[in-house]
Amino acid sequence: MGNPVPTDTPTGSAKPSVLFVCVHNAGRSQMAAAFLTTLAEGRIEVRSAGSQPAGHVNPAAVEAMAEVGIDMSAEVPKVLTTEAVQASDVVITMGCGDECPFYPGKRYLDWALDDPAGLGVEAVRPIRDDIDRRVRDLVAELLGDEVGEPPAGRR
Repeated sequence: MGNPVPTDTPTGSAKPSVLFVCVHNAGRSQMAAAFLTTLAEGRIEVRSAGSQPAGHVNPAAVEAMAEVGIDMSAEVPKVLTTEAVQASDVVITMGCGDECPFYPGKRYLDWALDDPAGLGVEAVRPIRDDIDRRVRDLVAELLGDEVGEPPAGRR
């Protein structure tokens, strides 16, 4: 299914690794990690964390992801650690600003996304769909694979 996974990742692992970071690790980073885990089918190591993790994942994010067949109900917010950053080839930040640590030698991307905190599922859907598009582009870039288009009505 497409090109083989690169073996020359900055961390020296056989497959690329991505860390998604937002403040609470309750919405954006959880959705991104769930999409990447699903779309990469084990070919990318996926992590997510928050600089100030919430007590639980945003229920509207869980509901929005369930609508596209991805179950996040068992996920829990995790604290951002130095080890998680050092073990990742790509660190994608989502609105954590100066609270996200910077380590030389890592590739950083900043995805400007609305925060789903406190929003209902209607407002979370467009954020979910934006994350889906970005993750599909990331998979294509990292693996040289095109993943299928999102279901009709979600482009």
